[in-house]
Amino acid sequence: MKFTDGFWLMRDGVEASYATEVRDVRAGADSFTAYASVKRVERRGDTLNAPLLTTDCFSPAEGVIGVRTTHLAGTRRPGPEFALDGAEARAARVRRDGAVVELTSGSLSVRLDTAAPFALSFRDAQGREVTSAGRKGTAFFTGGDGAHHMAGRLTLGIGEQVYGLGERFTPFVKNGQVVDMWQADGGTSSEQAYKNVPFSLHLSPTGAYGVFVNHPGRVSYEIGSEAVGQMQFSVEDQTVEYYVIAGPTPKDVLRRYTGLTGRPALPPAWSFGLWLTTSFTTRYDEETVTSFVDGMAERDIPLSVFHFDCFWMREYQWSDFTWDPDVFPDPVGMLARLKERGLRISVWINPYIAQKSALFQEAAAAGYLVKRANGDIWQWDLWQAGMGLVDFTNPDACAWFQTKLKVLLDQGVDCFKTDFGERIPTDVVWHDGSDPARMHNYYTHLYNQVVFELLEKERAVGEAVLFARSATAGGQQFPVHWGGDCWSSFGAMAESLRGGLSLSLSGFGFWSHDIGGFEGTPDPAVFKRWLAFGLLSSHSRLHGSSSYRVPWEFGDEAVDVARTFTKLKHRLMPYLYGAAAEAHGAGVPLMRPMILEFPDDPTARSLDRQYMLGPDLLVAPVFSAEGDVEFYLPAGTWTHLLTGERVQGPAWRRETHGYDSLPLYVRPGAALPFGADEQRPDGDWTTDLTLLLAPGARDVTVTVPDLHGRRAATYRVTRDAAGAAVAQPSPDGVPAPRIREL
Repeated sequence: MKFTDGFWLMRDGVEASYATEVRDVRAGADSFTAYASVKRVERRGDTLNAPLLTTDCFSPAEGVIGVRTTHLAGTRRPGPEFALDGAEARAARVRRDGAVVELTSGSLSVRLDTAAPFALSFRDAQGREVTSAGRKGTAFFTGGDGAHHMAGRLTLGIGEQVYGLGERFTPFVKNGQVVDMWQADGGTSSEQAYKNVPFSLHLSPTGAYGVFVNHPGRVSYEIGSEAVGQMQFSVEDQTVEYYVIAGPTPKDVLRRYTGLTGRPALPPAWSFGLWLTTSFTTRYDEETVTSFVDGMAERDIPLSVFHFDCFWMREYQWSDFTWDPDVFPDPVGMLARLKERGLRISVWINPYIAQKSALFQEAAAAGYLVKRANGDIWQWDLWQAGMGLVDFTNPDACAWFQTKLKVLLDQGVDCFKTDFGERIPTDVVWHDGSDPARMHNYYTHLYNQVVFELLEKERAVGEAVLFARSATAGGQQFPVHWGGDCWSSFGAMAESLRGGLSLSLSGFGFWSHDIGGFEGTPDPAVFKRWLAFGLLSSHSRLHGSSSYRVPWEFGDEAVDVARTFTKLKHRLMPYLYGAAAEAHGAGVPLMRPMILEFPDDPTARSLDRQYMLGPDLLVAPVFSAEGDVEFYLPAGTWTHLLTGERVQGPAWRRETHGYDSLPLYVRPGAALPFGADEQRPDGDWTTDLTLLLAPGARDVTVTVPDLHGRRAATYRVTRDAAGAAVAQPSPDGVPAPRIREL
């Protein structure tokens, strides 16, 4: 939020207290604490009747420096708190040189000159300033309404651009924006977000760094929108804590950030295939579902997962986890029949219990629903009549919720779409005493964690996958997430991609979206273009609101497009699952904004209509019926995967594509593992493998994973005296791949 009125004045009723003068420093071996007055102290009397700000500097991990500034330390802190990895709590060293105290962690340091006005200067290994909390950079503000806000301000360098802050559908580069961390069910066409993550990634001409504000409640950002050369963040609290995270590259930042907040689990390979749903409010029964599955098979469109949306349960009774007996009289038999066809099964759930559901009285009697301060169960009629909210701060409620889901797993369900989790009230009392304002954003983390941990327990680690809508920091541990409710238009398709790219720079490795859009019925042109985009995304799902999304509803050409790109994705699985394993192991997302692979290319820094799919495939979705598309190729010789056309970069390109194509270029020097099985995503990838060699591929090592993300085979590609490519497989006994020059 804004506190100032222009450069000179404060807003009406706002009083500012800025850390001004260092009055004392207490330094330990690996941390230090500074005490700063909020005014110049010229005589002893100036120490009276005035605040003193306490700033702790420490390091929880190599290359990460934490700053915690507190006004009144006696304030009760009921939680919740983000779970951070502090295994390397002694990751820093402190030294003093005269008036200067400096804490260093890896390649990052923070310096405080006690003889100068209060300022924290963050520097890289070369001694260059990365950012600083200088004059007015550490403060608290009070207003006439009694609110107390702690704030930090970090300088933005010349040419520095800011990204991330969750899945945001506003412009990709966040400079000039006001961003509030507050979960909301706002669709994809507003400044509201389902996934609010108080982490920003910064890229300047000198390198990258990150900033994580460790506060699960509302964090208000002014990104060059109040003080134009500063990023300000504020919380209504007595303490603000943030972490500056070293680069020097964006990938390094994400590696360190996800090391702190949690790496994405590796989704099972089968989840990368095509998902088909019943859609939301459409009418369906087993006959309908069977006709969809038969229709896909008859048209040779491989299908991996079938999803039952809301109305698999009875109306007015969501969520009671019971199949509607009038529509699905034999759910166990139906699921068995679907699974005999090689399908996995997903069902829709949410954490709300409607009053008409028998589970409402059961949960209410046991104390498993969130209550108001007077002891009443919190209820409203928005979404489900008289619904209550499961209190996941109560361990017994978590176990109870899991028992209901386990019944479905025992019936044959494989995974869950964990919808909602955003509309969480603040006029309530939580079982564990959590602060309602802090729990508003954090609730979704508990919700998805409860479901994901059940799946890992019942199905095994590596077999768990969600289709989740809401999340906050750390939620990347429970993939997959999808972009929420979007319109069925080219504009919504583009805004969905912006949101996904923003989320990927917030630590999330896997992301999906509703192919064709959710609201309304897409024009066939929109649907066909979205098919190509969706099947060249991390995860791929056909889903809508009031109309079906089976491809034949949109014409024969849509069927052809669905078939072509589904089979292409399957053949790309040896490559895609290798990139998925990297997301799991290092926090680098599968769908990558161009800046992740090309941080030194200034043109790449604002690109939000194209992306890298893994390290070596450039994808530029087509956002027009006519097939016109404009995109950028960085330096080198790029090769179109489908046509073999070669283009020399750096260059802006304007191309026109039919519905069966789009800009899909292989990176110079890449060796792309290309599988033989086009019918399923989880086959044996080393059998009949082909290595597609792009121009410049001379001495390249390619690793193909197994279905658990471990190394199945490694191939070293070299050139013989005649220039022909030769592949040497490892270990012994692995079949040698075919080699095809692109």
